[in-house]
Amino acid sequence: MNNVTPRLFIAATQQNDGKTTVALGLFNAMRKARGRVGFIKPVGQRFADIEGNKVDEDTVLIDSTFGIATPLGDISPIAVEPEFTRKFIQQSNTDLLVRRIQNSFDRAAWEKDFVFIEGTGHAGVGSVFDLSNARVAKLLGAKAILVAEGGIGRPIDEVALNRALFEKEGVELLGVILNKVLPEKYEHVVEFARRGFERLGVEMFGAIPADPVLTHPTLGQVCKAVKGEFINARVSARRLARRVLIGDMESGHLLKDFTPGTLVVTPGDREDILATAAALVGRHPRGLCGIVLSGGFRPHESVMKLLHESELPAIASPLDSYTIASRIHSMTIKTLPGDTEKITRIQELAEKHVDLGRLLARL
Repeated sequence: MNNVTPRLFIAATQQNDGKTTVALGLFNAMRKARGRVGFIKPVGQRFADIEGNKVDEDTVLIDSTFGIATPLGDISPIAVEPEFTRKFIQQSNTDLLVRRIQNSFDRAAWEKDFVFIEGTGHAGVGSVFDLSNARVAKLLGAKAILVAEGGIGRPIDEVALNRALFEKEGVELLGVILNKVLPEKYEHVVEFARRGFERLGVEMFGAIPADPVLTHPTLGQVCKAVKGEFINARVSARRLARRVLIGDMESGHLLKDFTPGTLVVTPGDREDILATAAALVGRHPRGLCGIVLSGGFRPHESVMKLLHESELPAIASPLDSYTIASRIHSMTIKTLPGDTEKITRIQELAEKHVDLGRLLARL
């Protein structure tokens, strides 16, 4: 196996800490610093079916953003399908999986100056099939960093737990990057978290503030979450919903609450609200994000004509308005291929808030 190309393993302290977000930002910064950068996610749990191959979704995001020039099957060698764990327990074949990962790494590192290895969750994920993140990092001869959600006590406790497993496998934990730090508490959190990590002997390479752009779902994501379908302007599926407003009042009163980026949720038979929304878009084309029609109701043909003419994105859902709003509020927002605004923002945040020079020095 390639033991020459510099590499770094990125893990997280728990699910949804923003590991892929940090990896995407670091990848862009590392390309500027080192040139040709490779990527591999040895074990993936959320995957897409691409040309008959199951490929991790985060791998698709990185590849579509940067064009890695390595076959997707090599940068996503193992996809943990629903029956994967049960089949492994019944008839384990760890050696085969290890060879597949190491061979894929060789291809991912071919003619590259640096390789990022993205883990799956915390250090112990994958232990059930003998391939925890800590062990994969050891197999690939990589040092590791951890991504933890912003805070003081909780991330320090979680980093201490994760470090123990990395150390057990003989993997050096270089340090930690905090993510999603509340802007109003940023200076306070950074100061005391850094001091707390120093007491553990762990270096903090940066702290990325929570950014509203990264927390807003796209209309396409909303449509999927509410079991809906586009009935108008599907081409706007990547538009960001910055605010959700339930239209349960008289349209004249609702009008004053319409602000740029607002997604209106209203029953499909509230034709007064739909007509008002369509007319507003005509005067302010960059205003409303879109509208979700609840209850399975479809508007009259005359209202549909107004929607088409206004090009207002409209989604029809069988769910009631309260359930729709609740689902949108509880969504886990992922950055998807083609989310240009989010990807650009991620790159800006990483360059500004992560000390890449210090990280490279530790490597």
